[in-house]
Amino acid sequence: MLDIRSARKVFYKGQADEKVALDGLSLSLATGEFGIVIGSNGAGKSSMLNAISGALGLDSGKILINGADVTAMPVHKRATRLARVFQDPMRGTAASMTVAENMLLADLRSQKRTLRQGLNATRLASYKERLSILGLGLENRLDTRVDLLSGGQRQSLSLIMAVGGSPDLLLLDEHTAALDPRTAEIVMQATVRAVNALKLTTLMVTHNMQHAVDYGSRVIMLDAGRVLLEVTGEEKARVTVIDLIGHFSIKTDRMLLAS
Repeated sequence: MLDIRSARKVFYKGQADEKVALDGLSLSLATGEFGIVIGSNGAGKSSMLNAISGALGLDSGKILINGADVTAMPVHKRATRLARVFQDPMRGTAASMTVAENMLLADLRSQKRTLRQGLNATRLASYKERLSILGLGLENRLDTRVDLLSGGQRQSLSLIMAVGGSPDLLLLDEHTAALDPRTAEIVMQATVRAVNALKLTTLMVTHNMQHAVDYGSRVIMLDAGRVLLEVTGEEKARVTVIDLIGHFSIKTDRMLLAS
């Protein structure tokens, strides 16, 4: 489904502060898989997501989504194939508009239509059904302005808006990092419900080691722009935070322990 082949990206090449962000990174994600990526600061997590989304061009290597080579495809064209939810709950929604109006905006973006088509009974029924997946009661708050929602509700709304166009791939870019621990857990549970209900192939980057242990079907640990470790299957079911930290040795930084 997602296939990254020998991806390489170097910043400030040939200069004193040259930085290898991706060092021949190869990674595959099967259809329906929920992969969770961890790693210390500078491991290449953000560069990897930016390369997948098209925000960052590669020096060499390839990226394929559903068998199609998207390496040279611009961001706006890749947007029809993937969805991305960012860390900031404010980023994916329009604060002064209602929940229903935000859902409409997301639909119009994915379908290239105009606001003139507006809200109707069919759309509202669809929005209620989709929002109910989250289990947060947002289906009963369609007329509520988004700036009156909690950070967790708003981030969950961003998620369901992002996947409205049935993307091939969902990218979660530390989407719980700006939330308090209790709210982050609520959002993660809502995320899992949405991923399972909509059968989404998902790649999530996180600094929260406990989330890496508790969720997803696979853990991928990056270091210096490469895959350092992959944990899946029965091993994933048994792995602990201490096990994961042990693989970092001296390179483990305090941010990985912050969770």
